[in-house]
This record gives sequence, structure tokens and C-alpha cells, in this order.
Amino acid sequence: MHAPNLIWLEHLNRGDVARVGGKNASLGEMIQALEPRGIRIPPGFATTADAYRLFLAENGLGDLISRTLAAQVEGRMSLQKAGATIRDAIRAGEWPAAIAADIRAAYRTLGQRAGKADPSVAVRSSATAEDLPDASFAGQQETFLNITGEAALLDACRRCYASLFTDRAITYRTLKGFDHDKVALSVGVQMMVRSDTGGAGVMFSIDTESGFDRIVLINAAWGLGENVVQGAVDPDEYQVYKPFLDRPGIMPVVARSLGAKERKMIYGSGATGPTRNVPTSRAERETFVLSDAEIVDLARQARIIEAHYSMPMDIEWARDGETGRIYIVQARPETVQARADVHALRSYRIREAGAKLIEGLSVGEAIATGEVCLLESAHDIDRFVDGAILVTSTTDPDWVPIMKRAAAIVTDHGGRTSHAAIVSRELGLPAIVGTGNATRLLHDHQQVTVSCAEGDRGMVYAGIADFDVQDVALDRMPPTRTKVMLNLANPAAAARWWRLPADGVGLARMEFVIANAIRVHPLALTRYDSLKDDVTRAEVDRLTRGYARRTDYFVQSLAMGLSRIAATWYPNPVIVRMSDFKTNEYAELLGGSQFEPHEENPMIGWRGASRYYAEGYRDGFALECQAIRRLRDDMGFDNVIVMIPFCRSPEEADKVLEVMAENGLRRGEGGLEVYVMCEIPSNVILAEEFARRFDGFSIGSNDLTQLTLGVDRDSSQLADLFRERDAAVMWMIEEVIRRAHKAGAKVGLCGQAPSNDPDFARLLVAAGIDSISVTPDSFVAVKANVAAAEQAAPS
Repeated sequence: MHAPNLIWLEHLNRGDVARVGGKNASLGEMIQALEPRGIRIPPGFATTADAYRLFLAENGLGDLISRTLAAQVEGRMSLQKAGATIRDAIRAGEWPAAIAADIRAAYRTLGQRAGKADPSVAVRSSATAEDLPDASFAGQQETFLNITGEAALLDACRRCYASLFTDRAITYRTLKGFDHDKVALSVGVQMMVRSDTGGAGVMFSIDTESGFDRIVLINAAWGLGENVVQGAVDPDEYQVYKPFLDRPGIMPVVARSLGAKERKMIYGSGATGPTRNVPTSRAERETFVLSDAEIVDLARQARIIEAHYSMPMDIEWARDGETGRIYIVQARPETVQARADVHALRSYRIREAGAKLIEGLSVGEAIATGEVCLLESAHDIDRFVDGAILVTSTTDPDWVPIMKRAAAIVTDHGGRTSHAAIVSRELGLPAIVGTGNATRLLHDHQQVTVSCAEGDRGMVYAGIADFDVQDVALDRMPPTRTKVMLNLANPAAAARWWRLPADGVGLARMEFVIANAIRVHPLALTRYDSLKDDVTRAEVDRLTRGYARRTDYFVQSLAMGLSRIAATWYPNPVIVRMSDFKTNEYAELLGGSQFEPHEENPMIGWRGASRYYAEGYRDGFALECQAIRRLRDDMGFDNVIVMIPFCRSPEEADKVLEVMAENGLRRGEGGLEVYVMCEIPSNVILAEEFARRFDGFSIGSNDLTQLTLGVDRDSSQLADLFRERDAAVMWMIEEVIRRAHKAGAKVGLCGQAPSNDPDFARLLVAAGIDSISVTPDSFVAVKANVAAAEQAAPS
């Protein structure tokens, strides 16, 4: 028999929400159903909703609560005064003897199970209306950590009861239409996991920004997990590709970023209270909290929990520093992306913006404009102007009444699973978190644009930007025989387009990852000892710290960056173009000026294929090949096709293919396909020769137009002469399609022409093109034009 005032977690399941709230019911469900599958849950017990109601009744609090809330609704008492009055009354209440006895006895039993006289426990609130599918603001009630002793436990439970009437909780229930009288509170008491000496964090079984359902997103920091939940630290972030979790020999971690982790929460003592924050060491700040094995273990647990509940999940985890074991301490449904319409896509695009002021992690995919309102504390609520851009250091649930009045939110601290991020998603607001210096660089009444439409880095621009908004009905797109694919450069932006019914990626630009994520010239790594500049040498040392070899930094960073694009469209083909910087662009990379010659006309100079076999870059190209091998073989993305740019002759093609084979990329082995860019007239004239060496052609319409007409594509004076529809250019396109098909090779087009002029797609379909690759924002128009062209074509 269980005491009616409390129930051990192992006797609960998800049908017990009315008795113990969503949080405790979920813990019981996982202990019963998932512990046999390797999910570890700290043991504990939960007080019931009936115990809460008995506490109120025996202290005569029901009438006081009703009268006080009525006075607040009628305007006779402020929200702050009403909440404080109720909380003070609850904290002054006496425990009914039976409830107190049951809590004390259960606490002693918990200690006996752990072999400790006064075990340290976590005391968490679980409201009976909390975590329902349409009501999932996390953290409305309080949690108290490292509580030791019976008296301290009873006091923490009473404070949990009082937290049902914080200003934020009252506001939330009013917003959601819950009757205050019908909401009760259960208290969950669990053994503390010694994550104060280990680490903790939050993970989602879905990408929180795009809704991409094949990713597990994990945030991690040193110490107790409250800092991650509250957004008080900038955590490490990891992304794992779920479909590859059970593939032997495959490492499915597709993104890994090191957070600042400036502080950690540890156990307190005496006057410091149950917990306290201390600075992290330099070593901790420069080290990832989780190993690859732990990242994959957590991702597997997330997948198991998600499968059990048949919905995306928001999960809190903790790693015990003494045993190294990882525990799940909370799991609730993810409700933002779960409610999103999978058949609709709203796309934002900046047309023209002012100077970039700051950047951070983007939350949401929208753009907002307005005046800055900089607040240091939620107590400054009276200063907030409706529709302003809220700028502050960090947020907690006390900020919710202000946040729901904002146009966008910008914080100094926090990751993608912080309070500010979670609530912004709930409210449908764009937010930028973890900027580091927003409160220092922005000021009140400053007009700014907050853009979360450019990938996982959000930007704050000066002034009011000009931007477009497009609503797309994805379920109304017509099917086409001609494949319509995407041109992508930024891996961080790939997942936001995953709902587009694209046939893959026709052009993934390697140089974007090199320029923005790696930033180092590859020869500054392969020929590090020859670096002449001490400042460059020091910066290379900083970027490559933690890697066994400096070249590993390039290979691993490039493979991981490209993997995010490959994962989004797996198993559809993703065509990765090997680097196509010009010499002046290579020179801008760190250390690049030492290794690059000066050319008067880099556009038709030492670029593309001519670099790959030359002694002046051959070892740099080897690193690119190693990254592709890692991407295909170690990470499992065998949907990646390699493409060689600016290949001037069949003889040059032979040299490049030979160097690739020397570096483990042999055409045909392991299903590897190799394409060539068709952007030089010689590619058309000798199409049959190129087709014997490559599996397909991808027409680069910009360069092909430039070199066919002899027109500098960047010249404003000659802009009127630069036309892809010119008869000579169209002859080139039609001729290479005809010749390639005759030789059994595929032909696509990845130039800008169909994106700038969707009707151009009609001409390509008429010519028999196999695929057209376009920018995501023009995909819908091009798809419609392709369908119309196919329908109009004679059968």
C-alpha cells in the first residue's frame, strides 16, 4: 500500500498526470518502461495533488487565494502584491502531521536505498496542468537542488507549493485559460546526481529551430544543469544524426561547437546555501564537456525516449562526476515544432540592411525590426515599451510577462536550450542568444533589425532593414520529371529548408566552410614550419588547439560542416564542389598571403582543377580529399558526389583524378561518382572526352556565359551584354546536354540564371536537362516553371 500523500516514482506512469503532474508522471513512466532499455532515472518519490489540497485546507488558504486573485483581476491589487501575499501565506503554513510523517519516512527510505543517512536530493515542482501538449512553458514553478535533511526537505516542499503563485505562474495560467483553483502541485523528490563534479544539460530529439526530425540537439556545461536551463552560461552544442546511430563504425556527430562555459553551479555549504556558482577554469572553458562516446550515448537515449512517447521530446540530463554515469532527470514533450504545419513554410530574406552590430545563436527563422529597450532586471517591467526589441543579459521565468510583449529578444548569454530560447519559440518570436556583448553595444531607442533568417547565427543590423516574407504551401507543389535541387553554401542554414521537396543538393560550396568555419589557408597547416609571421602562427595555434595534428583541424572541420548539408537530404544526392577560390580569395585566408601569387586576372587564373595537382597546392588539395573520405566513409554520407570546377582539358582531368585516387578517392570505388563543372567552352567542345572521365556535368551558367561572350560578369558597364539567354550561350547549353546524353552522362545546371529568372527553367527543360539546382528562396517559382514546361512539352 502506498501512502495517499505520496507515491514512489516507480509506481507512476504517464496516466497519473492528474495525481502528480506531467513531470513526475513522466519520470515514473520512464522508470517502468525505459530503465530496462538502459535509461537511468534517479530514484525518488512524489507528493500527490491531494496532499497539496489537504495542505491548503488545513491552513485555511483556499479562501485567501480566491479573494486575493479576484482582487488582482478586478484591479484592486497589483499582480506583484497578489502573488507575494499568497506565497507568504503558504510559506507560513504548517504541515499536516500525516503528510509530514510520510515525507520524512520516504526520505529516510531513500537514504537507506542509497546507503546514506541524510541523502542530498533535488526537489522539483510538477503542476498538474504543466507540460500538456498546448501548455509547455518550462520552469513556471521552482526547483531546489542539493537539499539535505528532513527539515530542509519539508521547507523546500513548502516553497515549491508557494511557487505555484509566482507572478510568472499566475500570468501563464491566465494566458492559457487555466482555472487557478483547478491547478494543483506535486513535489518530486529525487536523489541528486553528482553533476556538480561532472556535467549536465538539455537535449531535444528534434532540431529546435527548423523542426528537422533526424537530429538530436544536445547542450552541455560543467556542474549542475540549472545554468544551462536558465541560460546563465553559453554551453557546448552538439548535433547527432539519428538514422546513423546504429550503423557500426559510423560516427554520426555532425556538429560540435565549444561554448564559453564561464561558470558552473556546484554544491554549496553553510552560509552559501545549497548551491553556488563559481568561475570555471581555463582548462574547463577550453574542453568539451562530453566525449564522442557520451554524445552518441545521449543521442541514443533521446531516440529511445522519443520512440516511447511517439513525439519529439525535451530532455534534461546529468552526468555523475563520481561514477561517470549519465542520468535522465526530466523529459517532457517538445511542443513548438510538434505543432508546426509541416506543409507550410514561411521564408524571410534580407534585401538590404545596415551595418552588422552583433551576432549570436539564432532562435526561430524570422526577422523583426524596432527600437531597443535595454533592461537589467525583470523588475524594470514598467519601462518596457510594447513591440520593442528586448535586450538583456539573460532571462528566467520572471521575464515572461515582458517577453510576450516584445518583437524580438537579444541576450548576452545562453544557448539554444536556454530559457530565453525556449520561451521565444513558444511565443513565436525571433531571438538571438549568447551574443556576449549586446547590453554593452546596444542602447535604448536605437533602431535595429533582428535577423534569424540566415542560418544558426543571428544578426543584429543597424536601422530598419528591407526584407521579404514569402509563405509557401509545400503540399501544393507539382511533381516534375526534371530534378529540382538546391544550391547551398552555409551548412548552418541547410536544415531550415529541409521541408522543401528538393531532389537533393546540386551545388554545395566547400569554400564557404573553409572561409567561415576554418578560416585558415590549408598550406598554413601543412607547411606550418615555414610560416614567417608570428601573429599568424599564434592564431593558427589558437584555432588548432586540442587537435592531435594541425591538419586534423582542417579535415574534421570541413567534413563536419559539409555533413550538415549531406544529412539534411540523405539519401538524395549532395554534390560537393571542391574548393574554387581564386588566388586573391585564398590570400585572404589566415596565412594565405604567404602562399598565393599575385594575378592580374584571378578569374581566369590559377583556380579550380589546375591547383589540385600543382606542387603549389597539392598538399592542400589532399586535405580536401581527406575531408571527403571522412564524410563518406567515417560519417556514413555516401550520398556525397564530388565535383571538379574549372577543368580546362581532358589531360588536366586525368591529373586531378590521379591525385584524388592517391588520396583514397577513386571514381567508382564505394559508389563514388565524380562530376565536372561545365563552365569553359572547351568542356562543351570536348564533351565526349570529358564524359569518359566523369559521371556527369554541372553547367555553371555564370562562368560559361562570361567565357562564351567574353564579358566580365562583374562589370557594371557590360551588364547589359551579360545574358544567359544569348543565342551563343544557349547553343553551348543545348550542345553539351546533347553530347553528354549521347555518351551516357547526366547533365544538370547549378548557375544563378534560373534563380534570377525562373522562366529560364523552361528553356532548360526544352533542352532536355536532367536537373536544375537553384537557391532555396527561388525553389518554388522554378519548380512551378519546370512543371509547366514539362506539361507543355510534346510527349
